[in-house]
Amino acid sequence: MKKLLAFVLTLMLTLTAVSAFAEAPAGTDAPSKTLVVYYSATGSTERIANMIAAETGADVFVITPQEPYTDEDLDWTDDNSRVVYEHEHPEAQNEVALTEITPENWDNYDTIYIGYPIWWGVAAWPVNQFVTGNDFTGKAVIPFCTSASSGLGQSGELLAEAAGTGEWLEGARFSYGTEETEVQDWVRSLADAIAQAQAGAEN
Repeated sequence: MKKLLAFVLTLMLTLTAVSAFAEAPAGTDAPSKTLVVYYSATGSTERIANMIAAETGADVFVITPQEPYTDEDLDWTDDNSRVVYEHEHPEAQNEVALTEITPENWDNYDTIYIGYPIWWGVAAWPVNQFVTGNDFTGKAVIPFCTSASSGLGQSGELLAEAAGTGEWLEGARFSYGTEETEVQDWVRSLADAIAQAQAGAEN
């Protein structure tokens, strides 16, 4: 009788363990195919980039100049500041070296968001080397910018021209005070356009 009881208890425990294993949720470790890339001078672009990453489940890559910009460097009202010099000497804009140009697992991504502040009507030039230094073939690319008053302008088109590869979509401009719901709505509105761009890239 004792042996029978022990057998029944063992069988019940085994069935319980099997049932628990079967009901366990599948792993969610599949790598993301979306990457949010950004350069942020004052934190505004970083804030929007993190909202996009949260909405899309994207990985994040920060564009980092080897020589970071200080507050004094960014003072556009000072004729002797770094950004004013670079603005007046366009050749210097393409010489802003980065700590890293190509993100890890770059080839695995099919959707790239690229964010930046607007400087004198164009994308902040630390973005230049990232764009010219990577192959966007087969990727849908969505630019976004932050500014106090300037719009996106031709910044996205100029980056697409500099890249020479990729399916570039129309981007959007955000202010520092943009609500997260606005960013979420914008990201969700891109679904069809991204799908079409990816399909076009495969043809």
